[in-house]
Amino acid sequence: MTDVSVSDNPDQFRYEVRLDGELGGFAEYKLADGVVTFTHTEVAIEGKGLGSKLVRHALEDVRAKGLTVVAQCPFVRGYLEKHPELIEATDK
Repeated sequence: MTDVSVSDNPDQFRYEVRLDGELGGFAEYKLADGVVTFTHTEVAIEGKGLGSKLVRHALEDVRAKGLTVVAQCPFVRGYLEKHPELIEATDK
């Protein structure tokens, strides 16, 4: 069985997804004045749905913190277009 976990790494300004403890990808962001701007996403382990899990967790976490999202990164922007239910608390 595989273990997937997503966590915020505020020291490096990115959310990280891990598969069985191995870094599988990350979503970098900038934080300023209550706005989280996602700037770049990389997924090193493809075909496991890690990118989607990463971005969904990051967006839900940002929403839970009461912050606004700006999706500068094409991957995050594309994810929001496919999942409009997550847009209500975000700005494109």
